[in-house]
Amino acid sequence: MRKTRFTEPQIMAVLRQAEGVVAVPELCREDGISSASFYKWRAKYGGMDASMMSQMKALEDENRRLKRMFADLSMQADLLKKALGKT
Repeated sequence: MRKTRFTEPQIMAVLRQAEGVVAVPELCREDGISSASFYKWRAKYGGMDASMMSQMKALEDENRRLKRMFADLSMQADLLKKALGKT
């Protein structure tokens, strides 16, 4: 499920342009993004390079997988407790 139409390299390019002489409102208008999106990206990705960005993405994926695994195991434990009569 994709949340944004911009890829990480595109976001990094926009943030690099903002570090230059281009004003933020003008940059947002050129790239078709809202200023709120720009500031969210800057808060999340500011100061990162491409390798750090991909590493963060991998950690987020692993965290999502571990949360799902924990939910499945806790649900199985609850079902076993109910089956054994321990509530």
